[in-house]
Amino acid sequence: MKTVAIAGTFDSKGREFAYIRDLIEGQGLKTLTIHTGVFAPAFVPDISNEEVAAEVGEDISAIARKGDRALATDVLSRGMTSIIPRLYHEGRFDGIISLGGSGGTALVTPGMRALPIGVPKLMVSTMVGGNISGNVGTSDIIMMPSVVDVAGLNSISTKIFTNAAFAIAGMVKFENDNVLEKKPLVAATMFGVTTPCLNEAQRVLEENGYEVLIFHATGTGGKSMEALINAGFIEGVLDITTTEWADELVGGILAGGQHRLEAAGKAGLPQVVSTGALDMVNFGPIESVPASFKNRKLYKHNPMITLMRTTKDENKAIAHEIAVRLNEAAGQTVLMLPLKGVSGIDAPEQPFYDPEVDTALFEALESECNSNTVEIEKLNLHINDKAFAKAAAEKLMQMMEQKSDQ
Repeated sequence: MKTVAIAGTFDSKGREFAYIRDLIEGQGLKTLTIHTGVFAPAFVPDISNEEVAAEVGEDISAIARKGDRALATDVLSRGMTSIIPRLYHEGRFDGIISLGGSGGTALVTPGMRALPIGVPKLMVSTMVGGNISGNVGTSDIIMMPSVVDVAGLNSISTKIFTNAAFAIAGMVKFENDNVLEKKPLVAATMFGVTTPCLNEAQRVLEENGYEVLIFHATGTGGKSMEALINAGFIEGVLDITTTEWADELVGGILAGGQHRLEAAGKAGLPQVVSTGALDMVNFGPIESVPASFKNRKLYKHNPMITLMRTTKDENKAIAHEIAVRLNEAAGQTVLMLPLKGVSGIDAPEQPFYDPEVDTALFEALESECNSNTVEIEKLNLHINDKAFAKAAAEKLMQMMEQKSDQ
């Protein structure tokens, strides 16, 4: 029988968790209850908080006596990060659900993130609506707003909890029996202003028997791609849109972190990299742009996103960071430079068109990249020209075929 793990603070929210437990069991499923609270639970769990703390060599009773909430949260969240994937791999459950405020969310989501992609995981949280990137990370946790606090059973909370319980039950009970044909898996990066390039490259790759996963280069997208590469899912990388490095260095809102562009190189994967959307830094609504940038060239992409044109000096700094990472690659690496523009708005009669600034970027990359590690191809094309996309896709296929023949 399929089993849903229910994890949470059964000491402070015992009634709420018992409510979803009964609903899930009413759907013909088993439950595995895991107590993450510090004190005695409202009902006897299958996995106690003592077991969770012991997973990382700690004594929950001693921690409770100290009355240190921060210490307890740290220990129990670390314990969950270890015990949740272990219980899953032992076959103890098939999906997991939790409810919580900021503390409860922080206790359980680390364990959820440690589960493989595709395992159903649902968190009902008061934190949804704020910045939950730290809770979700690069995983596929479903975050459901609790609307009201997770504190009691009332006409609103019971509806939310019921929806959540039935949602996790449905995800666990119903499976898709369709099995897709196994194809070499390519990861690719795209932005709205590089969409034509990726659409054409995807078409070429798929027509030649490859499966393409496209990641939106919004910071989280780049991190997700790097995580899947590290997990061994990916066989080749078409990193056309490296714009996250502009945000990382200049202070935009879509930064991909200091480890962006590292995973493929460390894994020795064939990778084709380009300079997609390095003409821009992303900010929120135009009134949110820092005062120090108010006199820069700005473009209102939509009501929620304002773009700022990068400068020569910024492009040189971006080029340095990209080159440092590509120079360390253990696999075949090609850097393709679109000499006629790096985005949809970096073209003649478009707001960010500036060949002189682009040239500074290209020259810095040529200067900083080690020719023994990085092959540079300069194409007298715009990044969104079909010919550029086709060249990039064909180059990657050639590299992947060579690697498979080794």
